[in-house]
Amino acid sequence: MPPPPPPPRPHLLLLFFFLLSISSSLPVRSATFPADVSALRAFKSAVKPSSIPPTSCLATWNFSADPCAVPRITHFTCGLTCSGDRVVLLTLDSQGYSGTLTPFISKLTQLITLDLGDNNFYGPLPSSISSLPNLRNLILRVNSFSGPLPPSIATLASLETLDLSRNTLSGTLPNLNSLTGLTRLDLSYNKFTGSLPRLPPNLNELALKANSLSGPLTKSSFGGLTRLMVVELSENSFTGTLDSWFFLLPSLQQVNLAKNSLTSVAVEKPPANSNAGELVAVDLSYNKMEGFLPANFAKYPMLRSLALSYNRFRGPIPWQYSKKGSSLRRLYLDGNYLNRSPPAGFFSGEGPVSGSLGDNCLESCPSSSELCLKPQKPASICQQAYGGKPKS
Repeated sequence: MPPPPPPPRPHLLLLFFFLLSISSSLPVRSATFPADVSALRAFKSAVKPSSIPPTSCLATWNFSADPCAVPRITHFTCGLTCSGDRVVLLTLDSQGYSGTLTPFISKLTQLITLDLGDNNFYGPLPSSISSLPNLRNLILRVNSFSGPLPPSIATLASLETLDLSRNTLSGTLPNLNSLTGLTRLDLSYNKFTGSLPRLPPNLNELALKANSLSGPLTKSSFGGLTRLMVVELSENSFTGTLDSWFFLLPSLQQVNLAKNSLTSVAVEKPPANSNAGELVAVDLSYNKMEGFLPANFAKYPMLRSLALSYNRFRGPIPWQYSKKGSSLRRLYLDGNYLNRSPPAGFFSGEGPVSGSLGDNCLESCPSSSELCLKPQKPASICQQAYGGKPKS
């Protein structure tokens, strides 16, 4: 008869009970919600396998494992985040994934963030994206999505950030005023046409640079935007007058409307004891603005940078731009038809101002100043601009 087995060593028994206690304390997570799994399958199936690098997030999406299981050692190691058994974030790495966005994305009903930025997704945006009631961040920038912006996107009541910049989206912009939670809208570098619709009321940042938007900028589009700080509308085809109400938007700080077809600008001084007057930078260069330079820009106490280059302004430079105590530090007025002598305050050394006053019809612009490095227009062009009359 064989001898009886030796009794367990005390330290092995301790190790066994220690491991048992750890395993019993680990949380047990239920399997991922079935609709979420099918949506993730459809999402990956719509991406070309040849565009999925072996070291990428999508390469770890192996559906033999549970997407929301923890710990994630070899499968679903990145690209998604779960809360319990539901997928709440889908944030892909920038690996050049190429494919379409499946309409079944709408099955991820608890999704908070969808970020596919800096890849090569293409095709239309599915209208079913409006079936994501909890979506706060929709970030599809730097892809090749095309076609119109689905009007149904305006039903995403929880949306806070909408960034579709640098795609090839086209058509007119739908009315997004119902997106009351939206604070950041960036549709720059697309092919949108038509006029600017009524904007979401709680925007902080508006960026629509480099589209083909046209028509005037109306007060109805910006009505009630008390929190708007940044407006980037350069490189479009906006026309007409930029009225004084625009600069009196109470939180406005940065404005870029360069490279449009605006024909004039009206500026009123900000009311005393108001929240208006927070302007820091304004760029209206490369438009078709005529008339005299608005002296009231100097009434904005925070204005540091003003660019009005390459318009059709004429007459003298307002002395207020150079007065002692002015906040202006960068001033670009080149490429107009300004005349007379520039204000002496620019050259007194009391308030350092950089920029350019060149390519105008100014007299006595000292060549020793950086502001006057660019030469003035030939006298013949200036005489023609003023109808052959003295520049007065």
